[in-house]
Amino acid sequence: MKKLKFYAIGLVPGCLIVLFILNKKGASCSGYLPNSRVIAETLSKEFRYSDGFSEEMKSYGVTEKFLKDSIITKGKVDFDRSHAQNKPCPDYLLSYPEKSPVYEITFDKCAETATMKSLKKIR
Repeated sequence: MKKLKFYAIGLVPGCLIVLFILNKKGASCSGYLPNSRVIAETLSKEFRYSDGFSEEMKSYGVTEKFLKDSIITKGKVDFDRSHAQNKPCPDYLLSYPEKSPVYEITFDKCAETATMKSLKKIR
């Protein structure tokens, strides 16, 4: 019992210290999942819009800020309907929001650019 007390006395403060250090550095485990990686890489690219995509944005009232901050950032990539292995530019289908999606976006993610191809409103 005495050993367990010493273990707990060291474990709890140690975990709290590690938690605060990692939190200050902005570390998180969510950035390693495939969905998070595709979204992070896409947001780091220069955005280009097809003519049809620009028209669809205007007709649905979607701004570029809403597109980047909400639809892409909080969306979910559908890997079953995407072609992630295409060379040189894989294309993806992203749904927003994750539960009961309202928008679907298809886009190509090349080395330097992310080309938005189509925006569909499902509901």
